[in-house]
Amino acid sequence: MPVRKFADEEIVMGRWPGSVLFYEVQVANYDDRTHLYTVKYKDGTELQLKENDMRSLSSFRFRKSSSSSGSPSRRSGSRSRSGSRSRSPGRPAKHKRRSSSQSREARNAKKNTTVEPNLISLKQYENNTNFYNGEPDITEVNYSLKILQHERIEPEVVHLQPRKEEKKMEKMYAEERIFETPKTVGRLYMKTKELEFGGRIGAFFMIFLLPATVFYLLLVCKQKDPSVLNFPPTLPAFDSLWETRVFGVFLLWFFLQALFYLLPIGKVVEGTPLSNGIRLAYRINGFYAFMLTTVALGLCLYFEMEFYYLYNHFLQFAISATVFSVILSIYLYGRSLKSSEEELSPGGNSGNIIYDFFMGRELNPRIGNFDLKYFCELRPGLIGWVVINLTMLLTEMKVHHQTMPSLSMILVCGFQLLYVVDALWNEEAILTTMDITHDGFGFMLAFGDLVWVPFLYSLQAFYLVNHPYEVSWPTASAILTLNFLGYYIFRGANSQKNAFRRNPKDPKLAHLKVIPTATGKNLLVSGWWGLVRHPNYLGDTLMALAWSLPCGFNHILPYFYVIYFIGLLIHREARDERQCKKKYGLAWEKYCQRVPYRIFPYIY
Repeated sequence: MPVRKFADEEIVMGRWPGSVLFYEVQVANYDDRTHLYTVKYKDGTELQLKENDMRSLSSFRFRKSSSSSGSPSRRSGSRSRSGSRSRSPGRPAKHKRRSSSQSREARNAKKNTTVEPNLISLKQYENNTNFYNGEPDITEVNYSLKILQHERIEPEVVHLQPRKEEKKMEKMYAEERIFETPKTVGRLYMKTKELEFGGRIGAFFMIFLLPATVFYLLLVCKQKDPSVLNFPPTLPAFDSLWETRVFGVFLLWFFLQALFYLLPIGKVVEGTPLSNGIRLAYRINGFYAFMLTTVALGLCLYFEMEFYYLYNHFLQFAISATVFSVILSIYLYGRSLKSSEEELSPGGNSGNIIYDFFMGRELNPRIGNFDLKYFCELRPGLIGWVVINLTMLLTEMKVHHQTMPSLSMILVCGFQLLYVVDALWNEEAILTTMDITHDGFGFMLAFGDLVWVPFLYSLQAFYLVNHPYEVSWPTASAILTLNFLGYYIFRGANSQKNAFRRNPKDPKLAHLKVIPTATGKNLLVSGWWGLVRHPNYLGDTLMALAWSLPCGFNHILPYFYVIYFIGLLIHREARDERQCKKKYGLAWEKYCQRVPYRIFPYIY
């Protein structure tokens, strides 16, 4: 493996592609696979250069002047007397005394010249994405080139040296006089090399392990002694696991939410830029869908429809949702085989069928304007979670002949209702999460959205139906305080992050301290993000614990969610850490020194 010559954030001289001119640049990072350096010019333009196109400042003998000290794309204050048009930095303007035949040759050469690279200034490209503490812009990190095909931008003219100095320059760099034809450069689409979840073998077992975990926990939860040590649990008759009517009810629920999604209500916003610079449009109407669902549930209660049916066929509904998620995943993988390379996910394009089926090959699968991943992320599963909790609350009252639900059930359902409403109210924030920007839509997300979230996140309410637990008012007050503390940290951290992304110069954020990075972005090192590197994860964990405490301490089963969730966040934090260190280099190391704790202060 070649040893890299230049370090991150080192100031060197880089040759402008297709010319003999060198400009002062800063090294942003180095790609071990392609052996290319990402460098940043003074105006923020980023390019990738080979090592032989770079020189250290100490060995560079070129006499700097105001004409060549900046980025090639910086417009000079005045034009040369001999040139009246913008030209490539490496092409001196022709003197007017040249013959007309030479002018014709120049015009013909211009016609045959390939379009020059379109350079997007980093400041122009960032817009509202200036801050990624612990949650890197994976969409950008995985692009091996920061040059986008957007609109033609001519390189600006630079001051020209006198002819005598120009000859001296040409003599000095005679070995560099191989002019490369500029080409329109885009993203390099490479196969996924870094495999997660144990790679191909791990993905194969996860496809079976995830559904088995859901079925096992639901079966144990309904037993008289819900101990996880009672293995295997009592299995129901095979013919009672499937009912066509249940599958039909599930399909009705799914397509009802799809209908709400298609309604022309709510604002339309743009997501983060894709590899080709395009921003997809998303309709933000999740909260309206929740309100319409609430009205529908009210009508069902008014006409005395029996919600007990959902509880009585709970395992069958979970199986129906699993079958549907498998069918959806097969469809998603099949359509991804016809997708263009720019539509593929950077993490699900390994070439292995099992791994790509699990992770998802296509990043944003759409049927017309209907975004399948975005729809499943918040609608049928998240809102379905609330419907399941309501069913468990009504079932508890029916089974135990209560006129009011228990205090434990009220706490669990109330906390989780707040969480869902908050997610739907702040729906736009999901557009910058890893699920949307980086992960493809395959079995992992389809099963997670449609099965794992609604049927396991409601496990505490399901547990309380058969295993009631009395909570005293002082204990309830303490649990309530813990939940709102977690929510306060979670919402405060996310709101601070999103506000900084939208407008870093907001006067309300003037008191916050930042660490500048070589990419032009800033790392926030004060406020919530100066407490730990992932304060939103900390708030999430405190809320998860508050959801389980009303179930008491007789069994560990209702604490499955908080145990699983801590493991999930630690895994996600480790993945974020690798991406941030790779992208921000020395600046990220400084941030880690300033903020040593990852999620839990003084613990981890």
